[in-house]
Amino acid sequence: MRHYERLLAWRECHKLVLDVYRATERLPKFELYGVTSQTRRAALSAAVNIVEGSAKKGPAEFRRFLDISLGSLSELSYLLRVSRELGYLDEREWQELDELGNRARFLTWRLCQAVGRSRLTPHK
Repeated sequence: MRHYERLLAWRECHKLVLDVYRATERLPKFELYGVTSQTRRAALSAAVNIVEGSAKKGPAEFRRFLDISLGSLSELSYLLRVSRELGYLDEREWQELDELGNRARFLTWRLCQAVGRSRLTPHK
């Protein structure tokens, strides 16, 4: 198992990526290079930054990547809201994605706090 696969924050972000990709398949084709692309990139960025950060040499670097991940999760939250308000996502689908995003954000924030207190290197 890769180091990042053991991180709950990454696992939740990974689930979120998969669900976001599935949900955005149904968005209007004219949004392919707009909301669809941006929403997918934000979700993917959250997970990818945890993976990349976990491979860095020290906790300060890892924490910087976790901060980026948190920013991407906030961006995703707004994009999902826009998609709901434009009628691209129904209320149930939006709520499920929003809850998963909130859980991913909470776990990433907690990991960020833990790494900030750690003197250990993230990859072992």
